[in-house]
Amino acid sequence: MAGQLKLAYFDVKGLGEMIRITLRDNKIDFTDELVAPDDWPKLKPQMAFGQLPCLYDGGKQIVQSGAIMRHLARRYDLYGSSDEMDWVDQLYDQGKDILTKLNQMIYREYEKKDSFVKTTLPEELEKIEKHIKGKQFFVGNKPTIVDYSIFSLLEQILALEPHSLDRFPSLKAFHDNFASRPNLKPYLQSSEYKKRQFTGSGKL
Repeated sequence: MAGQLKLAYFDVKGLGEMIRITLRDNKIDFTDELVAPDDWPKLKPQMAFGQLPCLYDGGKQIVQSGAIMRHLARRYDLYGSSDEMDWVDQLYDQGKDILTKLNQMIYREYEKKDSFVKTTLPEELEKIEKHIKGKQFFVGNKPTIVDYSIFSLLEQILALEPHSLDRFPSLKAFHDNFASRPNLKPYLQSSEYKKRQFTGSGKL
């Protein structure tokens, strides 16, 4: 189909899953191209920075997960109003900071998992808990890219520690409600989603 989107990423959730979830929830047709490890060396030189995910949109090739999400936000009205965009960006980047710390622990310091779950994770979750308290979405009255990115982050956190949201009722309610969205629930319950690991580390 002319103009149809194609997402190229590895067969893990990683940085590609929030993009998949955004597209699926908004019923945006796309091809989910899973890049096999053996094919990556041939594809890598074609990427602007030698990394994935990559979104193909017509004649455009867009890399960097944040750039992809913001592209989708502009194209499909997922950025909120002009007055809300700054908060969308701030909360998106705060979630990215948490994900960076999480992945650093998983890939480089997994022996510190218990300390991370007990100390670092609650400190980071507290920072975003207050921004969802009493609300359905983080910014405005409909989903923006920050909802998809933080939901994806919470999915990974819950896979690491299933009780991690017990002390954060607003985040837990947000996660549970978002997981029940009609366009997302079947995908989240599918074998395709469940069998896909969050990282390529073999630990999660």
